Amino acid sequence: MNILSFVALRNIGAGIFTICAQTKILTTATFSCILLGREYSWARWRAMVSLMLGVLLFTEPIWNHVTGDRVQEGGNAIIGTIAVLTEVTLSGFASIYFEKVIKSDPEQLGIWERNFQLALGSVPVYVAFILFNAGDEAGYFGGWSQIAFILALLGAAGGLLVALSIKYGDSILKTLATTGAIVISSVMDHYILGGPLTPVMCIAGSQVVLAICNYTFDATPTETKVSQQRLSPAVEKGDYDEETEKLMRK
Repeated sequence: MNILSFVALRNIGAGIFTICAQTKILTTATFSCILLGREYSWARWRAMVSLMLGVLLFTEPIWNHVTGDRVQEGGNAIIGTIAVLTEVTLSGFASIYFEKVIKSDPEQLGIWERNFQLALGSVPVYVAFILFNAGDEAGYFGGWSQIAFILALLGAAGGLLVALSIKYGDSILKTLATTGAIVISSVMDHYILGGPLTPVMCIAGSQVVLAICNYTFDATPTETKVSQQRLSPAVEKGDYDEETEKLMRK
């Protein structure tokens, strides 16, 4: 997915990339319905659409920049758009699949084991790209500085925090937290680094907060369909206790 992001940014500008990236909220919810069998209320669907539009308006200085290029020089807009939409779709699928794995794991592996297992498959892909580009301009293992090392550690820690948020919450709540973090980081950027904070951004930030509250405090329960193929023999025979029934409802 990171490789697709690089491909997209090489072909399209940051504006189109930002607009297309906001559809991740809906792709995550769609895969949640398909893979986990969840049914969300119309109030929560409206909250997610409102959240997506709010984030889109909040990032208006990026995609509505007058001097910003919609297509990079020498790039292909079709390839860039397909790449970012594919990245967004795969990101939503990966979040829901990871949630399904850690919440319905018969082996009861921990977060560390599951993260290592799922990330191990991407190592050959990255190694192949490094070898194909001959280490690029920096060369093999080049370009590492103290800041780069710290950022790598922060990225790894962030991945563990995301896994914990999915395990004890769900992927939709993780997405809500991510969009809320965009607002918080932009406000801090304005007061610390002098970044932009226009009236449109303030209104859109309020819209994002209201959408998160509308989704979180919606009293309608999220229903989950349990297919007969996924039921264990004990459940099919009716041999389960009340605790197992509560877990199935969750």
